[in-house]
Amino acid sequence: MLRYLMSIIVLVGFMSFVQAETYQTHRLVEDGIHDPENDAIKILQEPVEAMVDFPLDRRGKVNWVDAIRSGKITPRKSLSGDEFGGEMMLEMDMDVILKQTANMPNVRFPHLAHTEWLTCNNCHPDIFIPQLEANNITMDKIFKGEFCGRCHDKVAFALFTCERCHSVPHESSSEIWIKDLDK
Repeated sequence: MLRYLMSIIVLVGFMSFVQAETYQTHRLVEDGIHDPENDAIKILQEPVEAMVDFPLDRRGKVNWVDAIRSGKITPRKSLSGDEFGGEMMLEMDMDVILKQTANMPNVRFPHLAHTEWLTCNNCHPDIFIPQLEANNITMDKIFKGEFCGRCHDKVAFALFTCERCHSVPHESSSEIWIKDLDK
C-alpha cells in the first residue's frame, strides 16, 4: 500500500513538472480578446499549438527574448515588413543601470532585448523621457501600469520575476544578493 501511495505521489509531482514545461493559455474563443461568433476564428491557430516548442521562463510563460535569440521567431523590422514601410527598428545594444533601488539589486535595463521588438517611439518620449534622472520610476507606479508596467505583466514577463530586472547587486543589497558579487 505504501509503495502504491508513493507511486501516486511521484506521478502527481511529475505531472505538475510536465505541466509547468508546457505553455498554458486560454483558447482563442475564451480569451476575452477574440470574437467567438466571428467565423474567422476558425482559421486562427491556437497559441498553445503555435508556441509548443517556445522557450519558457521559470513561471511557465514564453521567454520572448530567448525565442528571438534561438531563431524560433523573427520579428519584422517595420510594421509592414518592408524596410521602407515606416519607422525601422534600430537594434541598440546599450544597458541603462537604474540605481535608486534601496536594498534590492540595481536594475539593468537592456535596450537590445527591447529594440529587437520595438521602435524607439514605442517608449520615448511618452512612457520614458530619454534624459538622465527625468523619470521617477517606482515599483508602485510600475504595478499601477506606468513605466515598465505598460507591458510587463501584460505582454511581457511577469513583474514578480524580480531577478530578471534587479540583476546588478551592490554593497547595500540584501545578503541573499551579495553572495553572488564574488562570482
